Amino acid sequence: MRLTTKGRFAVTAMIDVAMYGGKRPVTLAAVSERQSISLSYLEQLFGKLRRHGLVDSARGPGGGYTLARAPDTVSVADVILAVDEPIDATQCGGRENCRDDRRCMTHDLWAGLNEHIFSYLHGVTLAELVAQQKPAEVAVLQDHRQAQSTAAPCKAPIIATA
Repeated sequence: MRLTTKGRFAVTAMIDVAMYGGKRPVTLAAVSERQSISLSYLEQLFGKLRRHGLVDSARGPGGGYTLARAPDTVSVADVILAVDEPIDATQCGGRENCRDDRRCMTHDLWAGLNEHIFSYLHGVTLAELVAQQKPAEVAVLQDHRQAQSTAAPCKAPIIATA
C-alpha cells in the first residue's frame, strides 16, 4: 500500500489546524506557508474535510478553518478516508477479480494487511500527533543582571538563550 500525497497533505494540514487553531480559525494561507503545501490543493482537501464533518469554516475577516470535533476524537483514518484516499493493499481494490476475474492466491494476505493498517490509523488521533510535535524553539532574552544599586551600575551583559 502506498499513501499518496493527498493523504499525507490532508493529515499534515489537520495537525497544523489542531496545533494553531483553538478558538480562532486558521487560514489556509497560513497552513500553506507553514507546511509548504499549495493553497489551491489545500482548498480542495478542506472542501472534502468540511463535507465529512471534520472541519468547520468561517468566512470573512478573521475567517478560516477550525476542527469540527475535539482532536482526540479525530483519527488519521478519518482524515484519509475523508479525502477519498483508499486504505487498500490489494491489487483488485477488494473486488476479488485480480486474476482473470478471479480472486488471486494472496488476496487474504493483502486484505488482512488492510485491516491492520486501518486499525492502526484508526487508533492514532490528531491529539496524539499534536503532542508529538516539538515546540518551536524561541530565543528568549533574559536579564541576568543583579539588582542595580544607586551607587554603581551593573555591567553584566544580557544573553540570549534558547
